[in-house]
Amino acid sequence: MSVSGVTALHAAALDGKLDTVRYLLDNGADPNKKDEPGEVPLHCAAKYGHDEVAKLLLSRGANVDMAYFHGTPLHIAAVHGKADFMKVLLEQHADPNKISEALGTPLVATLNAASDGLPESIALKCVKLLVEARADVNFVGPDTPLVVATTHGLTDCIKYLLNAGANSNIPKKCCGAIPIEIAAGYGRRKDVELLFPSTSPTQTVSVWTVDGILSHAQSKHSNPKVEKYGKITKLELKLGGDKAVGRKNYLAASKLYTQAIELDPDDATLYSNRSLCQLQIGEANKALLDANSCIKIRPEWLKGYYRKGVALMSLKEYKEACDAFLAGLKLDPTNVDMERMFMEAIEAMKKDHVTT
Repeated sequence: MSVSGVTALHAAALDGKLDTVRYLLDNGADPNKKDEPGEVPLHCAAKYGHDEVAKLLLSRGANVDMAYFHGTPLHIAAVHGKADFMKVLLEQHADPNKISEALGTPLVATLNAASDGLPESIALKCVKLLVEARADVNFVGPDTPLVVATTHGLTDCIKYLLNAGANSNIPKKCCGAIPIEIAAGYGRRKDVELLFPSTSPTQTVSVWTVDGILSHAQSKHSNPKVEKYGKITKLELKLGGDKAVGRKNYLAASKLYTQAIELDPDDATLYSNRSLCQLQIGEANKALLDANSCIKIRPEWLKGYYRKGVALMSLKEYKEACDAFLAGLKLDPTNVDMERMFMEAIEAMKKDHVTT
């Protein structure tokens, strides 16, 4: 076992080495042994969809619903779009409504992943598997799957969720906008048309038609809670922040990123960028907070772990920095920058131990 609790079985499951997994299990390896972050081998196999490894682990007593901060193996498979792996887990009665502190439900996890590079067709396949396994399409945690799908413009997923009984009148928690208002705020006519038949009229829209809703959303008198989702303003602020970083004006950049975050508090990139700025202006603790926010929003993105590790190095918390860089390496073992910083953190930890 390594310093962070990663066993040979974890590594073999991550790499999909079925024969090695079988050998280790035959020789007493514990399929439910957790590493320091709380992952078990089944979590590792889920990241790359090693379904044969999953079948073997489950047949040897692996807990199908073992959870840690990022959730159960079903959460991990869902966020990576590993539908076949999900099917294996669901056939073994994995709980489709289990809640993860970082990802919400598996249904929300796969929908959010579709905004981060997962093709909508794959996300839809995962959504169907979960709904067929009785995932709650109206679970509020904090937002419903329909709110999430609408926010990301996942038209096919919106259509499927509505047919599966999703309630189109449950609003987004942070601002109170219902799905049709969100869709209209983005100017997505097709989504508005899909949502219109099942949505109750609101007092703020005088002409309750598809055209009326779209016109209201685009007018200068539109409800601020919908305007909050406008991409243009956030993009302008982000670009302004990026330019300020290019000029090494980190204080100005930090302020611009802060304004952008106020418009969209769920954008992990903004927290990552602000974390960089906070570190450059000597606010390491704030940089760490932003890095943690980034990881919470996008737990499978390397950048958050890199930012966290660098912030911890600045705070001379070398052991925790090692753990952050190692978590990043587990996501991408080939990342040169992450490996370099991991080794620097180890050396710093050794020197700190000698001096103390």
